[in-house]
Amino acid sequence: MVVRDKLYIDGAWVASTGTGTLEVVNATTEEAMGTVPEGTAEDVDRAARAASAAFPGWSAASVEERAKTLERIQEGLVARTPELGTLIAQEVGMPLTLSNLIQVGLPVMSFANAAQLATEIVWEEEISNSLVVREPVGVVGAITPWNYPLHQVAAKVAPALAAGCTVVLKPSEVAPLSAFVLAEILDEVGLPPGVFNLVTGTGPVVGEAIASHRLVDMVSFTGSTRAGKRVMALAAESVKRVALELGGKSANVILADADLDAAVPAGVAACYINSGQTCSALTRMIVPRSRLAEVEQLAVSAAEGYTPGDPFEATTRLGPLVSAVQRDRVRGYITKGIDEGAKLLVGGPDAPEGLEKGYFIAPTVFSEVTNDMTIAREEIFGPVLSIIPYDNEEEAIAVANDTDYGLAGGVWAGDKTHAEAVARRLRTGQVEVNGGGFNPMAPFGGYKQSGIGRELGRFGFEEFLEVKSIQR
Repeated sequence: MVVRDKLYIDGAWVASTGTGTLEVVNATTEEAMGTVPEGTAEDVDRAARAASAAFPGWSAASVEERAKTLERIQEGLVARTPELGTLIAQEVGMPLTLSNLIQVGLPVMSFANAAQLATEIVWEEEISNSLVVREPVGVVGAITPWNYPLHQVAAKVAPALAAGCTVVLKPSEVAPLSAFVLAEILDEVGLPPGVFNLVTGTGPVVGEAIASHRLVDMVSFTGSTRAGKRVMALAAESVKRVALELGGKSANVILADADLDAAVPAGVAACYINSGQTCSALTRMIVPRSRLAEVEQLAVSAAEGYTPGDPFEATTRLGPLVSAVQRDRVRGYITKGIDEGAKLLVGGPDAPEGLEKGYFIAPTVFSEVTNDMTIAREEIFGPVLSIIPYDNEEEAIAVANDTDYGLAGGVWAGDKTHAEAVARRLRTGQVEVNGGGFNPMAPFGGYKQSGIGRELGRFGFEEFLEVKSIQR
């Protein structure tokens, strides 16, 4: 058991003003693996006051000083990679090798990139008789999800600190343990008291207190669209800046001349990453009707290669989902797909054989899905792929764009120029062409109900800056 009984506020580990605790469950064993404090609105108030008091000093620190601090944080994360990778594999279910590479590797990169960007941002420029300066936005309330628990924290905390902001963080109560390790690292590198504060708790209590607190200047939230709307409404009461990274139902458009042997397995992988618990997962595979049979065969073969099992077993390619609630939710969507007439090719709602314990879902593929079916409209957040056939390219683009979301997408074609032309027509924040790799320095975020603002790289850094004009 990992017992965390203190919050990190104003540079010290302190008891919550409440008496409740929240249980953290191992996704594979279904057994309790830790506890954290159930924070209160009073705890948020203490944290926000500390962050506000620390802001003048931290924002006045030199860019070089802030960058060096972030580099030391990066080094601390690297040193504790095995511990962090194990914690997150237990909490979330991602296979250990991937957990080390992605769940810890990306946060390491976030702190390194933010340190570099702090020295590259144009902090002052002259426009005619005006001096235009960029300044930190102030106290940032960061509210993060469970699917990439440390990565989403780092994507907010690293650029916020580099920009000169102070932070009040609420990690997901489902997977909060890695945030405590980060807080220990921040404390060890000598971050001034109040610059970073950690308050664990539930969304309706701690999250809403952060979003509505008068001393919080900006809220950066990652999570469901439903919860994001609530954060936005609360922030609007005091006209706070908001950055929202929300849901997705991303389309992977495979054009008629694409290399199916490459495109289809890569598309399955882009759907199943982190057991489908990824907001940017390519969950709708849009394919030429004339090649549907080939696609189905390749998709089934690829899906059957995703061996579900214990994240700590070398043969495992698909870990469990994060919780019983999430498992049951995904099972409900699979059942809904069957009921609405989609063609089930592989998988289904039953637990994989021999894995009745743990929050496992069999890798599932549906075909002959229409874009009005529930499984094509709503974010499932599990290893469930919907194959949607089309008759011509214009129809494919229309189907891809016929969604409330616009977070990610993919295009595969034999001709890369053609693929890029189609990618430009997709109303979405990121598009990978012929399997183009994820770029942690490129802006990440969405159109429509997938959010507001961008994370990562220079664009993500600038979310934490205000712009002032000084007329001379």
